[in-house]
Parts: sequence; C-alpha cells; structure tokens
Amino acid sequence: MFTQASPLRRLSSFVGISVHSSLPQIDRLQFSRVRCRRWQTTTSAAAEPPPAGGHLSSVASSQFLCTTRDSALRTPGITWADEDTHPSSPQNVIGGRETRKMNMYQAIRDALSIVLAKDDTAVVFGEDVAFGGVFRCTMGLAEEFGRERVFNTPLTEQGIAGFGIGLASMGHTAIAEIQFADYIFPAFDQIVNEAAKYHYRAGGQFSIGGLTIRTPTMAVGHGGLYHSQSPEGFFLGASGIKIVIPRSPVQCKGLLLASIRDPNPVLFMEPKILYRSAVEQVPIDDFKLPLSRAETLLPGSDLTLLTWGTPVYHCESAISLLRSPPPALEPLVPPSLRSATVELIDLRTILPWDVETVVESVKRTRRLVIVHEAGMTGGVGAEIAAEVQKRAFLRLEAPIRRITGWDVPAALQYEKFNMPDPIRILDGIMETLTY
Repeated sequence: MFTQASPLRRLSSFVGISVHSSLPQIDRLQFSRVRCRRWQTTTSAAAEPPPAGGHLSSVASSQFLCTTRDSALRTPGITWADEDTHPSSPQNVIGGRETRKMNMYQAIRDALSIVLAKDDTAVVFGEDVAFGGVFRCTMGLAEEFGRERVFNTPLTEQGIAGFGIGLASMGHTAIAEIQFADYIFPAFDQIVNEAAKYHYRAGGQFSIGGLTIRTPTMAVGHGGLYHSQSPEGFFLGASGIKIVIPRSPVQCKGLLLASIRDPNPVLFMEPKILYRSAVEQVPIDDFKLPLSRAETLLPGSDLTLLTWGTPVYHCESAISLLRSPPPALEPLVPPSLRSATVELIDLRTILPWDVETVVESVKRTRRLVIVHEAGMTGGVGAEIAAEVQKRAFLRLEAPIRRITGWDVPAALQYEKFNMPDPIRILDGIMETLTY
C-alpha cells in the first residue's frame, strides 16, 4: 500500500503528481473477474490508428508468427501465471484459454494492463505516456488506472531513469519509457553507473529489480540519424542489467511480463517497425517467456544464422531466396547451395545471451553468420563471434561472418541501404557455405 509517508509520495515531487493514500489490492480471483473488462478497454483504447509509413510487408506472411490460437498457446517456453489453478494436463491448461488478434503495440499495452491490475505498486511513466505514447503502447491506461500510476514526465531521459531507479529502490515496480532508443544516451550514466551496479555496490542487501526501461529501437525506413539507431551494443559492458529485444506480439508480451518481474533491472527494446507490421493471435491470460534463452526458429545442419528483432524476417526471406531463387537471382545462386539447410536462431535476450544454445548449434553446423542492424564496429556480433570462436574454434569450417549496418549515421534518404536486407544476407550465407 502507498501511505502518506511512502517513498513514492516523496519521489512523486519529481513529476508533480499526487498519490492516493491507498490503492485497491487485486488478487487472482478478482483479476479473473475483471479480465474481460481489461480486454475491452485494451481493444477500445488501442484501436488501430491510421497506418504509419515504414511497414515491413514481408512480416505479414512470416511462418514464425502465431496466426492460430493453438500455435499461440503452444509457444515454446510459455509459462502461465495461474498454472497452479489448472489441472496438470497440458491439454486442459490450453483448452481453457483464449487468444485475441493483436499487433505488437497492443500486446505491450495488454501486458502493462495486466501488471497494473495485479501489482498495486506498479507505475508507468515517461514522455507522453499518459496520452498514449508516440506508438500507442499506453493508450487508455491513464484513464483506466489513474493518472497517479500512469503519468507524463518532463523531457529529461536522465531524470526518467533516475526517477525509476529511486522508485525501484523503494520496492516499487517502475516501468519507464524512453520515447526513442536514440535518446537514451542522456540516461546512459544512470543506467550503467547506477542501475547496473546498484545490487553489487549494496553487497546484495538492496535491489532495483523492479525497474524496467522500455524503448523503441531499430530502423523504421525513414527515421534518419536520430530515430533509427540500434544502441544495444553500447550497454554490453554494463554487468547487472538485462537487455531484451522481441520479434513479435506473443514474444513481446511474454518477454515484457518476464522482464517486469525479473529480479534484475531490464532494458526492453522494441523494434519500432514491428509495432504494426507484426500481428499474431496472443493469449489474453498472464504468461511469461524465459529470459536469456534463444529460440531456434528453423533447424538446419549446414549453417547457423543468428539474429534478433526486425532482421529475423530479413533472414527468413534470405533463406527462402536460397531455397527457391526468383528468375532474376537464379544465375547467382548455384544449384548446389539450394539444398543447404540453415539453422535460424532468434537470440531474444542480448545480455546475458544464451551462449550454450548458440555454441551447440555452431558445433553441429560448423558455420556462423550473425546479422544485426547496428554498425559492425563494437556491435553485439563482435562479442558473440569472439566467444563462439573461443568455444568452437576446432569445429569451424569457415570464418564467422557478420552482416550489419554500415559504420555511418543513417541518412534519411539512404536508410534502406544501411540495413542488412535479404540480398546482403543471402550473399553472406552463400559466401560462408562456399568457403
């Protein structure tokens, strides 16, 4: 409960809000009763706005999206929050659940509403979040849960991160939003020097595991040098935080709920082009997906293709081009390579990343290609390549290849040439296979 003398009330002076002396406790039974109401407010508040540019059309036909109820409920690694109330039979657990068609920003909004309904210490804040946010991820939450719990902050990323750290240090669930990942750098000191080190410097006595920082990331096709960056690599040396990048609505909801409840501060980076491009059947119940666990999307034996976020779909297209090249590419794709099987892995958690899954795959396929949107120099791919080379050097039959954005700012009119597209990925796959 928040009281008159609660730390939240003292910290709330930062954003000029008032906090009620008490908030309703919602247990599991109460939550189940309001689930239908929660979903109704989600659908009405997060109705599809006019389409924005930058949609990634190839996502709609991806085989990795859960387009049916059954595939959504059988998502690998899914864990239900209320599983103890259901019979032990997995079939019975799945049989009593519902899904709804959502895009990624609606899945985020649904996850946030679950947390706010179940956890009366949860607070969502950031620039314009009370208005719904730039990408509609918080539409209607302020009206549903009150402006004491969903509120706007001043335009100061350093202040947002610092406020979240202070709030979490008092035992509250702080969910902060940095409006664009490109503007997270003013908060870099707070995240790296304070959030990441808080537990360690306290000798394990204190924690800020209730802190989650959400931020839109990656290119959108027209964002230019200030709205299309992928800064996840800058945080790799910050031991003490986790970095998560989802690829779809089901993944986003499950990973976000897991991040909010993880005992470590989490930087949750959402590929902005997927907010509306990726649409799935998403379970409306409370569930989570495991952090620091990669997912093998396609099995293969000749090459491991590792990526995360938006490039997952570019990699899927590149594999399709390798198997069945269109007439224009047929002369460039040797028939001997078309039967090669590529193992595609979505890393999902960037820090700490799933070393075991990646290394095991590379030891079998003997080749590794890493794809990410950030520039090559100092990118996440460099760390992964170094670790894999150390653990699987004697099994490699080709140098580890990185296909990345160029080491230049993303110019607005040339942004599409900066991203690793299916043709560049296909070329890298063929070169590695023929080495």
